[in-house]
Formats: sequence, C-alpha cells, structure tokens
Amino acid sequence: MLAGRFSPARFDPAGKVDDRAVELLLEAARWAPSAGNSQPWAYVVCRPGEPRYERIVPHLAPSSARWATDAGLLVVTLAHRFVGGSEVQYSEFADYDLGQSVAHLTLQAEAMGLGAHQFRAFDLAALTAELRPNPGWSVVTMIAVGVPAAASDRPRTRRPAADLRDAPWAPADQE
Repeated sequence: MLAGRFSPARFDPAGKVDDRAVELLLEAARWAPSAGNSQPWAYVVCRPGEPRYERIVPHLAPSSARWATDAGLLVVTLAHRFVGGSEVQYSEFADYDLGQSVAHLTLQAEAMGLGAHQFRAFDLAALTAELRPNPGWSVVTMIAVGVPAAASDRPRTRRPAADLRDAPWAPADQE
C-alpha cells in the first residue's frame, strides 16, 4: 500500500467524499501517536458547495487552486503550539505530532481508494485571519482528498532504505 501511494496532481471533480469517508479519515487521524498523548491537532474539513469551502478556496495560491479545487474534500490542518494567550510553548512536538496524524489520514485515504495531496501553497496569514483559530492554535498545511483523476505516470523514486540509517553526521568512531 505504501509503495502505491502517491500525491495526485489532478483529481476527478465528479469524485465525491461522503460523510462516512470523512468519519473514517478523521478516525484514522485521531489514533496517531503524540507526545504525552497530547493530540495537538485539529482539522477544518469542507467540501465543494459548503459555506466553509467558499471561505477557504479564495486563499489558495494559483498553483494549488488549479488542482486542489477538483478534490472532493479540502482539509486545513492546525497544531496546538502555544498555551492560549501567551508565548509559552504548549508542545515543541506539536507539528511533528500533527504530521503523524496527517500520515494516518493519508494512509486511510489510500486504503479507501482516495488520493491525498498535502500542500502549503496558500496565503497563511489570510487563511488564519479567515478561520480565526482559538488562541494557541496555528494553521499549518492543507490536504486535498479525493478520487485521483489518474495514477501518476511519473516514476516513483525513493532513497534506498540503507541510506536512511546513514545519518548526515560523522559518527564518533570516524572523527
């Protein structure tokens, strides 16, 4: 399943993401591990035709609006970074934990035959002003979820697994 996962560059605009699919995606996301079980993530979900969708789409960059608006679901991700009303950091792991949750959502989408494309091509300040998250919460990224228009014809390449254990530093025994 992991090797077959890809981030669609195009979605089928007729592909719908129904209520049950949204429930399953969020259920997968909620089971992600987090530091101290803090679960410092939240999602704003919306579909074409919904009022919230109409508030979010204008803030997409032209580069993402070309394809993301064809997805059946747009998801704004938020992390609980700070204690409300202060600069005191709530969790230095909030963004990492959010990423874990997004990964779970992404894999659930793949298991359901949906594609998920994570992106950051939007006006962060304007979207934050539009959504007005509660104190301590920060908009981080977005995810377009839907029926892929076609499988990627680009060859998928990844670094070999052996490279992952060869960290980018000099081990003490080689200094």
